[in-house]
Amino acid sequence: MKNLKRSIGALDGDVATRLATTASDITLMVGRDGIVKDLSIVNESLAKDTDIGAWVGRRWIDTVTIESKPKIEQLLKDASSGATNWRQVNHPSLAGRPDLPVRYATMMLRPNGPFIALGRELRSVSVIQQKLLEAQQAVEREYARVRQAEMRYRLLFQMSIEACVILDAATLRITDINPAAQRLLGALTKRVAGKTFTEFFEGPGQANVQRLVDSLRTSGQADAVTVRLGPGGADVRVSGSMFRQEGGPQLLVQLAPVGGQSQSVVDDSTGSLKLLVERIPDAFVMTDSDLRILTGNEAFLNLTQQAAPDQIKGQPIDRWVGRSSAEVNLLVASLRDYGSVRRFPTIVRGELGVIEDVEISAVLVENAAHPNIGLAIRTAGPSATVDGTDTGQLPYTTSQLKGLVGQVPLKQIVRETTDLIERMCIEAALQIVGDNRASAAEMLGVSRQSLYLKLRRYGLGDLDNAE
Repeated sequence: MKNLKRSIGALDGDVATRLATTASDITLMVGRDGIVKDLSIVNESLAKDTDIGAWVGRRWIDTVTIESKPKIEQLLKDASSGATNWRQVNHPSLAGRPDLPVRYATMMLRPNGPFIALGRELRSVSVIQQKLLEAQQAVEREYARVRQAEMRYRLLFQMSIEACVILDAATLRITDINPAAQRLLGALTKRVAGKTFTEFFEGPGQANVQRLVDSLRTSGQADAVTVRLGPGGADVRVSGSMFRQEGGPQLLVQLAPVGGQSQSVVDDSTGSLKLLVERIPDAFVMTDSDLRILTGNEAFLNLTQQAAPDQIKGQPIDRWVGRSSAEVNLLVASLRDYGSVRRFPTIVRGELGVIEDVEISAVLVENAAHPNIGLAIRTAGPSATVDGTDTGQLPYTTSQLKGLVGQVPLKQIVRETTDLIERMCIEAALQIVGDNRASAAEMLGVSRQSLYLKLRRYGLGDLDNAE
């Protein structure tokens, strides 16, 4: 530094000014009071993006964003002590553009004299940082997408009723195996993964499997072969395909018992389960995520007073279940929060007007693409007759009303609860006066026309004959 100072010598004002402006994009002359006295910019585009031309006469600290103000105070403090640390600050830009990042260093020209601030704009660095951040986010999104796809295919692999085995193409060692194949081959040995695939077959079968694998290696295709599991095992049909994973060839091999024994067992169990659900005395119904009915058993048809399954298929469940749509929304909200609901009290309205008090146990089945809802409905006895006279109970308990908050708009909760109370009051008045409309209107404090409108709205009484 001493040799450099000796070589440069004393600089006059013009040379020092040119040196400062050449070494920086923004040069500020700041007084001891922190006010910008003069400035120089090299890049004219800075004047278009910010109000830099209006900085002269303003406090330097007022030209930066709020989070950068402490840095300006520190820069002035460092300059007073002789330090020249660099600090990045942000200046607000015009017309909604991103803030202008500038890296400043300050120094004091002479004792108790003004400060000079040398700034280097960092827009190009900021753009690179933004691109890096976007690239990192894109990588994270892609990684999440790949992980989700892996989870879906892993689930399909594990739940498949077809026996599948993944082999290393070079060594024929089992690298992965699904439960169906584990059950098929596990009868021969408890530990399957890691073993050579051909050792699970009898002598002639090993040669046939080896030829199938060789054909897959060379051409990627091979005809299925029928071989016998050994010792004394069943005949199975072996087929396969080749794919590449992590840079190496892999083989996906399918095993199917000859005669379809495995599939028949599955079909038998599935058929028995379907028959059991169909004949169970409690109503059972399954819906899609939009609460439209996919299927229902005979007991549900009887409960809703429908003659055939086609009459309920595709219909919204709240056509028959629940005092209101808000009650069904509460049931669904509880399912989404907890996965299952037990003994949910509500009603089922039959197509011919019969209303049944019921308890519902429900479960939400998340199967990735098409989540389904299963509802088991148990009757608690009739609550009304065809004339619409109900038990007089409110639609929700206090706990149920609290559960609706946040799930159903307040306006809907109040409207449906108010409607039910109004209907109950009208029915009570009609019972007291022996179905005399005029007396009921007087008792309720409404006009006869208003009462008739409400009766028609709630479907109460024989209005055609009354009129």
